[in-house]
Amino acid sequence: MSSVEPLKARRLYLLLRDRILSGDAGPDSRLPSEPALAVEYGISRVTVRRALDELAREGLIERKPGSGTFVSSKAASVPVVADFSNVLTHLVEMGRRTAVRLLSFGYLAPTATLAEELKLEPGERVQRSVRVRLIDGAPFSYLVTHVPERIGISYSEADLASTPLLELLERSGLVAERARQTIGAALAGPEVAGALDLEIGAALLSMTRIVYEPSGRGIEHLQALYRPDRYSLNMDLLRTGADGARRWAPVEGSRAMEAPLVTNQKRRPKRVAPQRRTAR
Repeated sequence: MSSVEPLKARRLYLLLRDRILSGDAGPDSRLPSEPALAVEYGISRVTVRRALDELAREGLIERKPGSGTFVSSKAASVPVVADFSNVLTHLVEMGRRTAVRLLSFGYLAPTATLAEELKLEPGERVQRSVRVRLIDGAPFSYLVTHVPERIGISYSEADLASTPLLELLERSGLVAERARQTIGAALAGPEVAGALDLEIGAALLSMTRIVYEPSGRGIEHLQALYRPDRYSLNMDLLRTGADGARRWAPVEGSRAMEAPLVTNQKRRPKRVAPQRRTAR
């Protein structure tokens, strides 16, 4: 979508994609023909074809010669559901249910901010790894992890490529007692966009998580970027308090979804908490 009417092609792609993801165009339903779409949106057939090419590349539609273009009927995967009261267990569970691609692995000196957040000793190095997580072969998260060198040397590059990091840490005798997590938004730079199969500048969910052991020292610093079309954060809320001072509060024992999504799955409206930190 970079040489012929890129903005119009992008607009049609987003319109059709939203129609599919919302369920308005259900699995196996037939989309209008290229000429019909060109007339409906006042664009050229070349532009329509570029938008459809992008949808096909993402697996949202299937082209059947002589029959037309149809919404994909591929089976949807079950999302990973996280209980916010046990978020660290969820991290290991998701690590087992999704695939990972290790992009880089090595040791280096930390930045001043990183050293402070992990409470490192002077001169202590960190292990840095970059991974991409996938569900059904489609990338949904870009993960940059820093672990103190004294901890990182307990497992190998091959271990990290096949086993959830928190499982490796606990296998080394460490105890993940608590974590601090911050959620925001970011734009995809060239490297991240390439890894997540997105255009440069695409909007992403951003999450920073620092995991601590009982002594208060950090054992993991994670910076994660998620495709919002394949990942969601939901929480059940309850209206509480007396008249005049009512507010929204998390439902006790509620289950919050922190889930990779399948692109052709019909999704429910999101209930997104603006920011959440684990109990400290």
